[in-house]
Amino acid sequence: MARLYLYTPPLDDTAAFVRTLERALPVADIAAVLLRLADADERMLINRIKTVAAVVQRRDIALLVDGRPELVARAGADGAHLTGIEALHAALPLLKPDRIAGAGGLHSRHDAMLAGETAADYVMFGEPEPGSVDQGRGKNPPFPAVEERVAWWAELFQPPCIGYASSADQIRPLAQAGADFVALGEWIWSEPTGAERVLAAAAQSLAAAAG
Repeated sequence: MARLYLYTPPLDDTAAFVRTLERALPVADIAAVLLRLADADERMLINRIKTVAAVVQRRDIALLVDGRPELVARAGADGAHLTGIEALHAALPLLKPDRIAGAGGLHSRHDAMLAGETAADYVMFGEPEPGSVDQGRGKNPPFPAVEERVAWWAELFQPPCIGYASSADQIRPLAQAGADFVALGEWIWSEPTGAERVLAAAAQSLAAAAG
């Protein structure tokens, strides 16, 4: 059954956000949390990563940092999510063999195959363009194209595949298409019903897809 992969908002106050995480993480089967950080000096960034890692990793959930591979080992994170083939190539010496190097920003099948050949630990399809105003509902590719790309990868390749769901109704189709993980963007944290209910519903969608 597919598992969940959660984006955080770009954080400058991790101490406040970890309280939200502590309530949300027990609700569903979450494989990884992608920590997105607002700009700050290096020491502050490392401290923010450590604050979130303490909450995430004690539940056997991987903590990945969005970019910034040079900080991963020093902060005790499990890996990094890299956007684009060039960023993936540049990060590998900093991450391998002990840490996860995930690949996103893959705009073509060729890009995805290059990422797989470059020893990416996973490929992600469907995430918003970097810098879009709302990483949850920003400039996403059309969903049928994402669904098709996930199904293509799942049928032909071994490395795990993540499908990015920009809304709750995309979770089940992505799992049915063969995604190993379904990524939920920062939209879940601003849902009026609360992140816990969103995650509980997402767990039900994944179970339905598997059943």
